[in-house]
Amino acid sequence: QLQAYGGGLVQAGGSLRLSCAASGPTFSRYDMAWFRQAPGKERGFVAAIRWSADYTYYADTVKGRFTISRDNAKNTVYLQMNSLKPEDTAVYYCAARPFRADQVTVMLAYDSWGQGTQVTVSS
Repeated sequence: QLQAYGGGLVQAGGSLRLSCAASGPTFSRYDMAWFRQAPGKERGFVAAIRWSADYTYYADTVKGRFTISRDNAKNTVYLQMNSLKPEDTAVYYCAARPFRADQVTVMLAYDSWGQGTQVTVSS
């Protein structure tokens, strides 16, 4: 089970940190990811981190501004979002899957989802 939190309202140029807490003893063996869905748009990939934390992946639209990290001791994955833009406004979802080598950015490759947290960036 995944619980995402940390969303809110922020001005353009500001920062937010999202957290996603996972329950269960096997978190350290799960790849974790963040996706987002803006109104009227499909859910899309934002960032992912391998179970071992040795590889991270980012959508081009957030590269250099967002950082994904994880703390396996706390069963938590984070998304630090800096230099936020109005186009980052969306519901952000965390997702998990047992570790595998492929399809890191593919939504259907993840089988566990959090409830989503709203991020609103005002101009």
